[in-house]
Amino acid sequence: MAAAGPARLVRCGQKDELYRSGLRSGAGSALHGLAGAKKWLEWRREIELLSDVAYFVLTTLSGYQTLGEEYVNIVQVDSTKKKVPAFLRRAVFVALHTVVPYCLDKGLSRLEHELQTEAEESRTSQGNPALGSSSRTLIRNWVQKQVGKLTEQQKKTVLQIVYVLKQSVPLLHRLHLALFYINGTFYHLSKRITGITYLHFGGPQGEDQSIRSSYKFLGIISLFHLLLTIGVQMYSFKQKQRARQEWKLHRNLAHHKYDDFYLTECPLCREKFHPQKLIYLRHYQL
Repeated sequence: MAAAGPARLVRCGQKDELYRSGLRSGAGSALHGLAGAKKWLEWRREIELLSDVAYFVLTTLSGYQTLGEEYVNIVQVDSTKKKVPAFLRRAVFVALHTVVPYCLDKGLSRLEHELQTEAEESRTSQGNPALGSSSRTLIRNWVQKQVGKLTEQQKKTVLQIVYVLKQSVPLLHRLHLALFYINGTFYHLSKRITGITYLHFGGPQGEDQSIRSSYKFLGIISLFHLLLTIGVQMYSFKQKQRARQEWKLHRNLAHHKYDDFYLTECPLCREKFHPQKLIYLRHYQL
């Protein structure tokens, strides 16, 4: 038995994803037929989560190979490469691979929604913030209560942190994938954390060196592309910050220089305003 190469790990992951997609599709179709389209849309993410958990519970957690692992003749081993991973290690892998991404995405989205809702309610006196509170779950009520305790500055800071986290998660996955292409191990981030690797048995051992070289070259290109993406995002973020500061400067100058809200020229750059292009804003508060 020898260490499984990157090509086998990729084929294994693709095959598992194919079967998982079929399982998710079948479960979604069953729910759609039994409860209707509305319930299917409402519980679609949860059905996909339960399908993925069921797939790995019946295979990895039960001590069996997944269908993808059987397809390419590989078996899971721990960091010693001499024995199958313990039950606890496999359980942690299943949780990291299925439940944690769902909870992270749901939690960040819910927190972002509550912060934006609080910001909207603080800018307007209309609307009833208690509307629909009876239908909120316990977790949503807890998140709403915690957000309500924050000051305006703290809400802005937390909202920026949530935005950075949501942008960082895909970049972290891309970095992990680039490292996999270069090193040839740990195709999934959850396996890298738990230290689960693969051994190949049966058939010709090892892989062609040209295949490994191709994967390393792909990994280097992926790293360069990732760095370029990070640079573009940082530049875009700085441009947004600069535009926000310039808008605040425009607004402050307008408040200090004029007593009314009708301006004939920009107080900063002196560009003339055409009356036919001005838009009157109703119910707007600065």
